[in-house]
Amino acid sequence: MAKIALGTWAWGAGAFGGDTVFGSNTTAENLKPVFDAAMKNGLSLWDTATVYGMGESERILGELAKKYPRSEVQISTKFTPQIAEIFENSVEKMAEASIERMGCDYIDIYWIHNPMDVERWTPGLIPLLQSGKVKRVGVSNHNIQEIRLANEILGKAGFKVSAVQNHFSLLYRSSEKGGVLDYCRENGIEFWAYMVLEQGALSGKYNKENPLPEESERGKKYNPVLPQLEALTNEMTAIGKKYGASCSQVGIAWAIAKGTQPIIGATKERHVIEAAQAAQIQLTEEEVKRLEQLADATGIDTRGGWEHTME
Repeated sequence: MAKIALGTWAWGAGAFGGDTVFGSNTTAENLKPVFDAAMKNGLSLWDTATVYGMGESERILGELAKKYPRSEVQISTKFTPQIAEIFENSVEKMAEASIERMGCDYIDIYWIHNPMDVERWTPGLIPLLQSGKVKRVGVSNHNIQEIRLANEILGKAGFKVSAVQNHFSLLYRSSEKGGVLDYCRENGIEFWAYMVLEQGALSGKYNKENPLPEESERGKKYNPVLPQLEALTNEMTAIGKKYGASCSQVGIAWAIAKGTQPIIGATKERHVIEAAQAAQIQLTEEEVKRLEQLADATGIDTRGGWEHTME
């Protein structure tokens, strides 16, 4: 598998989109150089969801991807149960709408976005796999019991969960503590880690003098705890100097050292170039341990309101 996927949560405006969640303003026009830089640097795996900007992120991704041969771009998107009614409570219809919106023939990996009702929604993936509209499937925000159940349901039709996508960062290691990482390793399942840099709070760019955009959701969440993060981000910066790397790159390298595939938000060219360079860094066991000790010492719980604990 590729070492890094690129996330498009912050692409486009609209409900649950880049302007409200991240305080960013992104369009297909200003994202084109970002997409092209990623492809040039060997980063061709793109992660989106119908719910990101209610289709706007998918639309932009499709517009940018069509300039390249389909086989060169890997597309990952998601079925979100909370908006299933719009698509007549059909996993298949939401996937087909994504395919149409992105102007592609198939989806490389399709996810159940969260575990509202595993037994209800997981079977909807099977006809998509059988028809070839979806090549592989995964589950997101699922704990170990829910992943096992999804695997059992798919297994009866001769398929399996190929990947798990959960929130995983230095500040939030619930999937490791709850056994999800071990389960994935033992069963040949990829683990995709999202929010590795906690929406920029672990990038080293922000501190109490230079906070995140105050009216954005991430600003409201992380600005109050920025002082508690200084010891950790200072150490990430110090380790980075040894490798000629930034604080952000150390955060990405830590996630790779844990055997995960980080999803890195890509809204600027430097984001993708830095991500490609971070994939080359190999942290020592001692560095990994030191970072985790400093992260634990912050006492911060960054679990999102949409996810349940994995422990």
